[in-house]
Order: sequence, then C-alpha cells, then structure tokens
Amino acid sequence: MIRKFLLCLTMVFLTAGTVQAETKAGVVVGTFTQDELAQWKERSFKGDTNYQLIGKAAPLTLRATCQNTASALYRKMSVDLTKTPVLRWSWRVDGVHAGLNETTKAGDDYTARVYVIYAPNSLFPWKTKAINYVWSNNQPVGTSWPNAFTDHAVMIALRSGVPAHPAHPAQWLHETRNVREDFKKFFGIDITNIDGVSVMTDCDNAGLPSAGYYRGIAFFTDKEQ
Repeated sequence: MIRKFLLCLTMVFLTAGTVQAETKAGVVVGTFTQDELAQWKERSFKGDTNYQLIGKAAPLTLRATCQNTASALYRKMSVDLTKTPVLRWSWRVDGVHAGLNETTKAGDDYTARVYVIYAPNSLFPWKTKAINYVWSNNQPVGTSWPNAFTDHAVMIALRSGVPAHPAHPAQWLHETRNVREDFKKFFGIDITNIDGVSVMTDCDNAGLPSAGYYRGIAFFTDKEQ
C-alpha cells in the first residue's frame, strides 16, 4: 500500500503546481482553515478516513477518524530545507492499539502520523523517500524501523502507547524535528528540499477504529527550535 502511495505522490508532486505559503514565522503547511484545506488532496487505499475540521475559532483542528479504512491527506510543498529545515506540529490521539506489531504488514496501522516526502524525479520513482513520524502503538519512543511495505520509507516513533495523560486525552503534545538531519541519518542523503507533506490516520490492516487530531504544521529555521 505505502509503495503505491509513494509512487503516486511522486507523479503528483512533479506535475502539480508548487505551493509554498511563506510567512515571517516560517513556511506554513497546515493551519487547517476551510480555504487552506481545499489545497490538500486525499488519496484512498481502502475506503476513506473521515477528515474534518472541528472547533469554532482558530486554531482549528483536523480530526481524523477511521473504521477499517485507510486514506491520506497530502499537500504538495516545495520547502527549502537550507532555510527552514525544522518541522513543528501538534497532535493528540484518543487511544492506540497496543496489540499490533507495527513492523509487519498486518500491524501497519497508526492513529496519527505525519509524512515528509522527497520525490526528486518521476523518471526514477524508486528515488522517492519518505520519513514517517508516528504515534506508535507500542514501539519505544525514539525507535525507528523500515516500513513494512517498502524500504523507501522509514518509521520513527515520536510518541508511543496511550496518551501521555490518559485522564485528559484532549491535551496536545508538540513535536519538533529537523527534517534535513533526519534524511541524513536515516537515508544517508543530504537533501535541500522536500516535495510534500501528508497526514494519515489508518486502520485498514487490523480493522480497528482510530481517532487522531492534527494542528499547526509548519517549517521553521533551525534557530527557531
């Protein structure tokens, strides 16, 4: 599934127009207003994850719920990592599925994950690479492993298990990753730009329901960490 997803996005990123929303605060990927959400596209693999905006005032939240389905939202972004290599966002989950083995195809389901995709050339789709920052079901925080479907993607557990405060699942957790350094570390390549960002909540392999939430995705300079 993920291999097909990466190949599809390679073609999309190289044929669609470039979108980059620069502000004094960095490069905005997702503040998830109604107008901005129209710039995201959905790719279905098995049914459709239900992505919808919730909240009455900014910042709005992108809520993703699935029931034996899998689809991703993606946005074509040409981001200069020499200027803004640091990706920051906030997320939360209602729960996880502790019994899944995420290193296998049968367990490749995540309540919340953020992809960063490098797709340099449609003539050589195997050069496409993706880093998946995931809220793991049970892998220790900091663990990384190859995606179960393709060696073109690596999974990195930034959070693991039940929400940090299970009594208060609505509490947001904040992430900061130097994407350029991560591509150096996990793929051995020094890239100067990425070509797209995706969020995905899926539960098609295990057939279990999931609910993840995303907010405030943007790139910043390394001095703004």
